[in-house]
Amino acid sequence: MTRTPQITFPMVAVNFKTYTESAGEAAVRLARAAENVSLKTGVCIAVAPQLLDLSKVIASVKIPVLAQHIDPYDPGPYTGRSSIEAVKQAGVAGSLVNHSEYMLELSKIDLIIKRMRRIGLVSVVCTNTAQVSAAVAALEPDIIAIEPPELIGTGIPVSKVKPEIVADTVALIQRINRNIPVLCGAGITRGEDAAAATKLGTRGVLVSSGVVKTKDPSKALLDLAEGVTRH
Repeated sequence: MTRTPQITFPMVAVNFKTYTESAGEAAVRLARAAENVSLKTGVCIAVAPQLLDLSKVIASVKIPVLAQHIDPYDPGPYTGRSSIEAVKQAGVAGSLVNHSEYMLELSKIDLIIKRMRRIGLVSVVCTNTAQVSAAVAALEPDIIAIEPPELIGTGIPVSKVKPEIVADTVALIQRINRNIPVLCGAGITRGEDAAAATKLGTRGVLVSSGVVKTKDPSKALLDLAEGVTRH
């Protein structure tokens, strides 16, 4: 059985969403670009393609691959859903949970985290405020990614324009569980944005359009990877 690549820190996580630039064969090309930058810099770069592209991306690279969403259902009569077991068998390292574009109730987040932990998948739970982050931290996810939704996709980095959100979130999470790494997302596009985030106590960044929709994803990834190692 092929060994699933492990997530390490510092980390750059790239959410492919459903952009044309990251679908189908473009997803494979983007994942390979991420792998090349990861090998060059030693920084863990994890990618999260669409569900239909998971298998082909996993077969093409040796970096961690995440699902964009995971359903809290046992295998059974759930048409249109994907069981955690099926996603695990595809070879993913873990999944995003509760992204601002696919928000869940806290009770479902709790169920997903527990089921993912039981079968050995890494949970990357997205949160939108320090208070929500604190509530999620009590559920003991593997990683929390703070992303104020009003800045997602804007190119305006939360690490620079609202650093207090990041700093307060890190402090609250550490008060509850010091072992939960925090990522920072929303408007992060450049290495200096990533560097600002790590100086605030995060262990990396979660990005999307700043990589996916740029003319040179490799250059953008290299800049971000170098940014998260800057202290």
